[in-house]
Amino acid sequence: MSLFCTLVLSLFILLSLINYNVHGVGINYGTIGNNLPSPKKVAQLLQSTIFDKVKIYDTNPEILEAFSNTGIDLIVAVENSQIKNLSENQSNADKWFVTRILPFIPSTSIVTIAVGNEYLTDDQLLDHNALFQAMQNLHSVLLSRGLNRKIKVSTPHSMAVLASSFPPSSSTFATTLLPVMTSIVALLSDTNSPFMINAYPYFAYRDNPSMVNLEYALLGNTSGVRDPKGYVYTNMLDAQIDAIRSAINALGFGNQTIQILVSESGWPSRGDTSATNENARTYNTRLIQRAQLNKGTPMSPKDRIDVFVFALFNENKKQGGVSERNFGIFNGDGTKVYDVDLSCEFCSNEKFGGKIESSLLSSRGPSVWCVAKPHADEKVIQAVLDFCCGPGGVDCREIHENGDCFQPDKVYAHTSYAMNAYYQMHGRNYWNCDFKGTGLVTFSDPSYGKCFYSHQ
Repeated sequence: MSLFCTLVLSLFILLSLINYNVHGVGINYGTIGNNLPSPKKVAQLLQSTIFDKVKIYDTNPEILEAFSNTGIDLIVAVENSQIKNLSENQSNADKWFVTRILPFIPSTSIVTIAVGNEYLTDDQLLDHNALFQAMQNLHSVLLSRGLNRKIKVSTPHSMAVLASSFPPSSSTFATTLLPVMTSIVALLSDTNSPFMINAYPYFAYRDNPSMVNLEYALLGNTSGVRDPKGYVYTNMLDAQIDAIRSAINALGFGNQTIQILVSESGWPSRGDTSATNENARTYNTRLIQRAQLNKGTPMSPKDRIDVFVFALFNENKKQGGVSERNFGIFNGDGTKVYDVDLSCEFCSNEKFGGKIESSLLSSRGPSVWCVAKPHADEKVIQAVLDFCCGPGGVDCREIHENGDCFQPDKVYAHTSYAMNAYYQMHGRNYWNCDFKGTGLVTFSDPSYGKCFYSHQ
């Protein structure tokens, strides 16, 4: 292989590794619809996007099984209706864990259990302390099983837990919630778990269009809004995050690092006059860009903020107004609601379009390859290479010395070639590119120079 080709390939590998330093983005995967793709197809779709974290609203076993060995982290949820039972004793929490979670780990990467959803601001759920007790019981279960470092326990709140959200620097939690919020924040601090907030500038603008600037709500007001303490906010989401931070600090936790995680944020494409395709595209594009930049907020510029976009699909059976059913980036049939770039530079250089079934979710479609993840453990990668090239495996002569794919003489490059040969030989099913979580389906041709990666 020529020196030029070697340099080009080396640059490609370097850029791929750099790309993995870009912070990933989460997505909320709701299932209240009768026209949605199967969980297996959804999992395959997400493997080729920027979304490396998924939040669901229950512990659906079909979903947990579908995401096994995908390399995608999951946040699963305890339904609000289950919280009282889990709060009563640790035994109940353990039974829930053994039934709902234990059968799927570690092959499915479950990283957080979200206990309820906006439980404290649900008028029908008056026993606030049950939420804290359920969280504490689940953490005790994880601790007893040695899983407390891998799996965290938290709970998503709405912005209604605040007495007021502006100015951000003087925000506090609602007086009636102070006792339980103090207990919850203390638990999160002790267990190094995130504080989860569902933050929607859309609702603030929808309810007060004469007082809220649309560009400010859409994350793009360059002139900024000034807080009395000197902080300048160019978008409402940062102001909402810092309002939560101030409320946490007001409880006496200002000297402790508690990560704030935006567990939901998005903009609907249908409903009221501001719920349009263009506004949804603008908001979610800017939200994704913000999530990838590892940037903090005016109050804490060095703090990383994880973001979960709401939502993956429009859900045609959700209750409420039209907008509630139209927060999705995709329609149920797999077509995109509006154009937004979800491409992953290493996974795929293509943009999404058309139907999921005929493009991203069909592993048997044209031009699909399997390669090794550049951040995978080298010992595992070597074992995969030995397996693929061993007895009954694939023809690996091209990665032997003097073969067209020998250079670069790196285990990741050789394993990628062998993985792809195995994947193509066994029918291009997504599970044939698993390799203990070290393989990655890609729509970008990894061939170079005279080295040809088959895609038959």
